[in-house]
Amino acid sequence: MATLRTSARRRRGRVRRARAHAVAVGLSALVVVPLSARAQPVPIRDLVRMDFDVPTRLVGYGIVVGLNGTGDRNVAQLGGGQTVRSIANLLRSLDITIPPEALRTRNAAAVLVTAEISPYLRAGGRFGVQVASLGDASSLRGGVLWMTPLISEIDGPAIATAQGPLVLSDGGVAAGAIGVETSARIPEGGLLDIDPAAPAFQNLDRLVLRTPDLGVAQLIVDAIETGVGAGTAAIEDPGSIRLTLASGDAAGRAQTLSRIASLTVSPTRTPRVVIDGRDGTVVAGGGISVGEAVVSHDGLTLAIDAAPPAAGGQAGQLRLAAGASIQDVAAALYAVGAAPRTLAAIFEALRDVGALSAELIVR
Repeated sequence: MATLRTSARRRRGRVRRARAHAVAVGLSALVVVPLSARAQPVPIRDLVRMDFDVPTRLVGYGIVVGLNGTGDRNVAQLGGGQTVRSIANLLRSLDITIPPEALRTRNAAAVLVTAEISPYLRAGGRFGVQVASLGDASSLRGGVLWMTPLISEIDGPAIATAQGPLVLSDGGVAAGAIGVETSARIPEGGLLDIDPAAPAFQNLDRLVLRTPDLGVAQLIVDAIETGVGAGTAAIEDPGSIRLTLASGDAAGRAQTLSRIASLTVSPTRTPRVVIDGRDGTVVAGGGISVGEAVVSHDGLTLAIDAAPPAAGGQAGQLRLAAGASIQDVAAALYAVGAAPRTLAAIFEALRDVGALSAELIVR
């Protein structure tokens, strides 16, 4: 019996040592992986687009149905007349005739439908669409877009259609946020019906940087010259790179362009802070700090100075030490219930006075 107990203790000891080793390996992986991720090069295809690769913008007028009494009012004098007429016309196209004055449209709303597609998308391709109310509907939640023709130019033919259930953002439930339910999106709700006029791929001989930058352009040229051959690429300006490809058939040029797109460079990452002005989401790269400044907005004062923050403090006042991170500032503003618009305004003020040395994008 004693031998059995000793053997069991040994097995438990081996299991504990194996688990400890596994934890140590896991922790070391957690330390190593982020460091290697930061050093990862970026494919050229993520930094540039082909010349003339300009998205095609689509627009259409449609009707959202299935609302729970939150649609447009049906009395013309109160702003819902165009919705009533639109529904009557749509029903007439289905051989259903109903007098407009007999319609009640509180479950429907007139909307504008917009989208952007690649010029190389072909018939049958799907894409996402944006939907926004045109009338006095209070909410589009729960609605379904009636099949809507989409055009790319005024008085032009419809080249796509859109339909499907609407998806609304629930970010408005954050403290102090103002919910916006009169705009929505339909993922993969658009369908291209005919092929648009796309540029000739074999004639493309220029790369256009998505964000013009002379340093990044030089890195791309160096990578192409090394990977494809000398004299293949040259900088035209900070946003454009001229390609000189060997003459040949379309397949050969396509292969060369694909090879160029797969080459990688390691550009210096630009400090950037992105703020969603509707739900207050803040996204920032690591290592961005905030310098000394004092900002007062909407009854709230944020002071960032060299002195350490005092315990307690007065209502409506926040104090952080200079060098605080973006995350520290955002957490402090969240803690006092700052509205998303207030948070965005404070970060804009910090950038304007030079306390925030980063590109700020408010959406």
